[in-house]
Amino acid sequence: MIIEEWRMRRSFYLKTMDYTLIYLLCIVLLVLGILGTFLPVLPGLILSLAGLLIYKYGTDADLSMIYVWAFIALTILSMILNYVIPAKTNRKYGGTRWGSIGSVIGTIIGVFLPIPLGFLVGMFAGVFIGELLHDSKDINKALKSTKGAFIGFLYGTGFNLVVGIAMFVVVILNMWGTI
Repeated sequence: MIIEEWRMRRSFYLKTMDYTLIYLLCIVLLVLGILGTFLPVLPGLILSLAGLLIYKYGTDADLSMIYVWAFIALTILSMILNYVIPAKTNRKYGGTRWGSIGSVIGTIIGVFLPIPLGFLVGMFAGVFIGELLHDSKDINKALKSTKGAFIGFLYGTGFNLVVGIAMFVVVILNMWGTI
């Protein structure tokens, strides 16, 4: 009798400890995902989505599948928009393919620069240099293209940030039992 009661308590504590670790892992992934929406070294919404899925399937959470499917769709949409938005804003502000290529190369190089927000500096420098390589006499066009890249970055980052925060809020509210 005493042994059986001890086993039941032990099972309860192990299950509670497992859920606590899963909850902690989910929150860490969601926070890292939010940080990843503007830090290119982290796969932003993918981390957030992983946290949401681990929460849904790793616990007894009663999170509606509507949330899961909506966030999967928004993550896929974000991945598509991350390529489309900068190209469209770059073109809208007079940019060329050279500026787009420069943006990608500059972002990659900027990640390795030992300065804060090096990826941004690299991206803008890449757009500017790419446009100047295309037409070295038109500095205004290069500046406009760089402005377009900046606006595209803000749109994409803003969208990702909103989706990442929404995932975090949904999981936290579900943990507290309010949704």
